[in-house]
Amino acid sequence: MKIAILSRAPQAYSTQRLRTAAAQRGHEVKVLNTLRFAIDLAGEAPDLAYRGRRLSDYDAILPRIGSSITYFGTAVVRQFEQMDVYTPNTSNGIANARDKLRATQILSRHGIALPPTAFVRNRADVRPAIESVGGAPVVIKLLEGTQGIGVILAPQVKVAEAIIETLHSTKQNVLIQKFISESRGRDIRALVVGDRVVAAMRRTAQGDEFRSNVHRGGSVEAVELDEEYQRTAVRAAQIMGLRVAGVDMLEGVDGPLVMEVNSSPGLQGIEAATKLDVAGAIIDHIANQVAFPEIDVRQRLAVSTGYGVAELLVHNGAGVVGQTLGEAGLWERDITVLTLHRGTTVIPNPRKHVILEGEDRLLCFGKLEEMRSMIPERRRRARVRKLPKEPIPKDIGADD
Repeated sequence: MKIAILSRAPQAYSTQRLRTAAAQRGHEVKVLNTLRFAIDLAGEAPDLAYRGRRLSDYDAILPRIGSSITYFGTAVVRQFEQMDVYTPNTSNGIANARDKLRATQILSRHGIALPPTAFVRNRADVRPAIESVGGAPVVIKLLEGTQGIGVILAPQVKVAEAIIETLHSTKQNVLIQKFISESRGRDIRALVVGDRVVAAMRRTAQGDEFRSNVHRGGSVEAVELDEEYQRTAVRAAQIMGLRVAGVDMLEGVDGPLVMEVNSSPGLQGIEAATKLDVAGAIIDHIANQVAFPEIDVRQRLAVSTGYGVAELLVHNGAGVVGQTLGEAGLWERDITVLTLHRGTTVIPNPRKHVILEGEDRLLCFGKLEEMRSMIPERRRRARVRKLPKEPIPKDIGADD
């Protein structure tokens, strides 16, 4: 597999660990500076240039998009998506997660428990908003802050009003959020990869600091999450359109409260705390998805770990052509056929007596590993290009 890590910080711990993990598994990997791409919108097919020259083919990308380049970075990821290059984090997912208001709206719509939150713009609405979330103290958050920057604890209503008024005067948008006192300056970071939590740590603020971020001096320790916390973390990430994410949760009286879903989670703190190969788990997931892409059903189904929805193609010459669905043994492998597509014909809930034909497409629900074993490795798509008017230099990657 050939994979590109989109990062402006090639020497950063997370980038280096991902690059090393990919190389150790025999993959070809390069780090590409996100800002050095040029998006080609003139051709018949979507294309990209890198450092002024044609970009070579990649099977997958791993975006590490910083908050300062969200707009351009998501545009580059979107172009890769249109080129049929796999990305674990979609451009929409990255944009949604980066905007705290939009993320809160999406998560609350899907029943994810959150700290009570309000968003207002008019000065007259500030005090009622504070009261609506339970009164002071409240946490005030800039919509695009990271690493604890732009997160302020206001102990009294008048202090909160003054802070919010000042931020509004500088054209800043802020969220007003209930302070969860029972968390006692602690939170949980769960690292979600695919449909499971691969590592988790508890972060604890130091001294009088209420923010537990590692960048603010917080201490970390490995933690085993119970099923409720794991399920909440996975659902939050998948609802946001992210297959690799750091989900931050507070330990509320009634269970986990999601604070944030991070599309470019740092790996240094969690790998140090847990001693787990998180970077390797991310690369393994990407490799599996390149070979066997799942259909994303995060908005509609609560899928159990290890199960999912995928489309299987019946190839001409395959051993199952001419057999009935029952004879193909899908049900014995815990795979249910939801729909059979044959040309322009769609057969919902096909019966076991239906005879399979070449080029049938089966939309199935079942064990992902079983379905993955039934299809050949994905071939890299041929890219269509316009014939050049002048000689074009050879294809390049990041370091050529």
